[in-house]
Amino acid sequence: MNALPRKVKIVEVGPRDGLQNEKETISADVKIELVNRLSSAGFANIEAASFVSPKWVPQMATSAEVMERITRRAGAIYSALTPNMKGLEGALAAKADEVVIFGSASEAFSQKNINCSIEESIARFVDVAKAAKDNGLRLRGSISCAFGCPYQGDVPLDAVADVVARMRDLGCDEIDIADTIGVATPRKTQAVMERAASVFRLDGISGHFHDTYGQALANIYASLEVGVSIFHSSVAGLGGCPYAKGATGNVATEDVLYMMNGLGIETGIDLEIVVDAGQYISGILNRKGASRAGNAIAAKRAG
Repeated sequence: MNALPRKVKIVEVGPRDGLQNEKETISADVKIELVNRLSSAGFANIEAASFVSPKWVPQMATSAEVMERITRRAGAIYSALTPNMKGLEGALAAKADEVVIFGSASEAFSQKNINCSIEESIARFVDVAKAAKDNGLRLRGSISCAFGCPYQGDVPLDAVADVVARMRDLGCDEIDIADTIGVATPRKTQAVMERAASVFRLDGISGHFHDTYGQALANIYASLEVGVSIFHSSVAGLGGCPYAKGATGNVATEDVLYMMNGLGIETGIDLEIVVDAGQYISGILNRKGASRAGNAIAAKRAG
């Protein structure tokens, strides 16, 4: 195994991926406060908005207002999900630094969710990708179900590599390999990451892990061992998994930072400020956050 990376980039996805499934409407003011707290913690990249139809994702209807009113930290990247040209226009108007397009490594998932093949779904993003690059935006591709699918089960390594190559050919600067249903384990994680790296540069590959079966931190460590140095996480573990009832969602940022700090890996992020942000949003949602490290640090403070 290679030596672990000395520095990693943590992409905070709580304000978008984390909050989008919440049933109760969360005000723009709360989202703005959350993003500002996360910015002050030192994140290099925050996924803050989604320009999708409010009919499909009502929680993201305030995205334009959030992007307009947040206090942007110099040098930080504020990302927005853009499913189509209308979404891209919204992201441009909101001065997003990066747009996110998406596809699945599972043919069954693609057919079930958007009624088209993987090939057709990626082709829909050709114009979006070109417009993003023409306007000088960073382009990120997110690949769901790269480790397993709720409909077809196992997802072949070649299927993952095929979608990575398609995203690469669209001009993506970064490609997320996502464990949408949290079924990955460490050796499987390494096999998928190494296969992805055979068709795209390793320093542009990120790991997006869900903690459904409690494997996320182990999978992140396994990814570090093969040289992956970008990871997604969500403050307070925000974000449920819609395919496994009662399951947790994204790996908690506080837990990832606690591990990175223990490994001596530089993140540039202040864990204490992130713990505060996690406690803040958990209080708003009126429930205990899913971060074990965050809750332990908060309890120790309360003494």
